[in-house]
This record gives sequence, structure tokens and C-alpha cells, in this order.
Amino acid sequence: MNILNVYTDGASRGNPGPASIGIVFKDEKGNTIWQKQQSVGKATNNEAEYQALIYAMKHVRRYHPKRIRFHSDSELMVRQMRGEYKIKNAGIQKLFLEAWNRKIDLGDVEFILVPRAKNQEADHLANKALDQKKLGV
Repeated sequence: MNILNVYTDGASRGNPGPASIGIVFKDEKGNTIWQKQQSVGKATNNEAEYQALIYAMKHVRRYHPKRIRFHSDSELMVRQMRGEYKIKNAGIQKLFLEAWNRKIDLGDVEFILVPRAKNQEADHLANKALDQKKLGV
């Protein structure tokens, strides 16, 4: 596979509060090849965004992509991963360092800031995980 497009989203109800992640992997043609939704305990929204990214980074190698494009509607996370924003929060610093170290190991990686409308599938999965947790599913 030449390019793997990865869409990630984190959600939190309360800040911090119950949190979850949604991840969608798409091939070069836009076909969904893998997706994940999962509760991640109590976190802020920004922490959940990073947790989604890190979870996705742990699973991209199975597809052997030459290039990985991470898409997110989290301006803070994307700009931090591009080196455009500083990290001021200690909790985010730890997550950022884990993501940064994984990024180095992945090779050709790009972080793309997308409007929320272009990240609906990952957003839906993250919210679905929160709804299921609330219902006790």
C-alpha cells in the first residue's frame, strides 16, 4: 500500500469526563479497511484526541504503508505534531512525546487538519463508544 489515510477523533463529555476514541483507516481509493471505537476512561478532549492518534499509530504497520496521512479536526494536536504549537500542559506533554516517538518510527508521516465535516466517521465512532458506555453496553 502506498498511502494509508488515518482519521482519528477523541471525545469527552465533561472536561475531564468519560472519554472515547474513534479511528478509521482508508486505503488510497477511500475504502474503509479498518475502524475502531473504544472508551478510554476519564480524560479531557485534548487527551482523548492524542489517545486516538497513539492507538492508531500502534496499528498502522500491519498495512505496510509507504506513507501515512493522519487526518484530525483537532487543531491543537495537529499543530503540535507539526511543531507549530508549543505544549504547555504536562498531561498533554506526556502524550505528545509518546506520539512524537512513534511518528519517528513510522517514517513518511503527514498530519492534516480537516474540518469536522471531513472527519464525521471517526467522530461518529468516538461518540458511539461514549453512548454505549453510558448505556452500559
